[in-house]
Amino acid sequence: MKILDFRSDTVTQPTPEMREAMAQAQVGDDVYGEDPTINRLQEISAEIAGMQSAIFVPSGTMGNLASILAHCQRGDELIVGNLAHIFLYEAGGAAALGGVHTRQVQNQKDGTLKLEEIKQAIRSSSDAHQPLTRLVTLENTHNTCDGISLSAAYIQSVADLAHEHGLKLHIDGARIFNAAADQDVTVKDLASPADSITFCLSKGLAAPVGSMICGTEEFIGKVHRIRKQLGGGMRQAGVLAAAGIVSFESVAGKLKEDHRRAKTLAQGLAKIPQVVTDPDNQHTNMVYFSLAEDAPITIENFLAQTKEKGLLFGGRDRFRMVTHLWITDQAVEDAVQIISEILS
Repeated sequence: MKILDFRSDTVTQPTPEMREAMAQAQVGDDVYGEDPTINRLQEISAEIAGMQSAIFVPSGTMGNLASILAHCQRGDELIVGNLAHIFLYEAGGAAALGGVHTRQVQNQKDGTLKLEEIKQAIRSSSDAHQPLTRLVTLENTHNTCDGISLSAAYIQSVADLAHEHGLKLHIDGARIFNAAADQDVTVKDLASPADSITFCLSKGLAAPVGSMICGTEEFIGKVHRIRKQLGGGMRQAGVLAAAGIVSFESVAGKLKEDHRRAKTLAQGLAKIPQVVTDPDNQHTNMVYFSLAEDAPITIENFLAQTKEKGLLFGGRDRFRMVTHLWITDQAVEDAVQIISEILS
């Protein structure tokens, strides 16, 4: 049976070009800084982000955690959106492993944090009863807020506010390339106002493994030690880095196609009477929908039948479908047809 896997853009398989590059990759011991392919990937990543330096890590979660630990000391506080991936889906790592306290600010529908509410969340450094605020974090694109992208102007305004109060700004840019494609700007435009950024190679860019952290040379030096503490030194990992280099060259430029297919998917789902979705609020490669109250099927049966027909997606009451390199126009059409048949 043909599987239509819309669960995430993390499910992509390496392209033939990636597999060839991985097979031919020159490698060395990266813990000693001797893997030429990783070194090249890091140089390219820093250039793309408009920052001094970069480092390769196994995952986006490790990238965010290492960045937080490099910016903050135990007992410090970071400001984060209440719907942010760092807060909801990273197992409380900042608190559990770094002793860093989180201060949640409400995410708006467009994924932003209100500047005034960020300002109000900054603690007084003169009050010994309160933790010290060290860091503000943003997410771009914002997963839980319909995959929306944050503008360069907004990011600059948050960076200015943070720096005015002696704070750092970190961007969880897991899908920053999708954000750049959505807004017709460069990754540098969106990343350079921040002090650090993490982005994933294994999501929209379709590489099999890995994420990048970018920042100043001093910051990346701190992250290098923290990566070692977290077990992220991977030795001859140039075979993985090679796929990341290919993703910059041959996948990043195709992200608009993912967005186009997501828009088509949202429009198709919106035509099904028992589906609730908003195609006008469709931004990048994530489509969110739910079942209408009068849908002639329980959620359990709906999920069982879609899985039985080979259609996979995430969520329970609010479902998420993600387009990616391996989702074709036909796959979108088939997915809409399957859901329509089940609900009718």
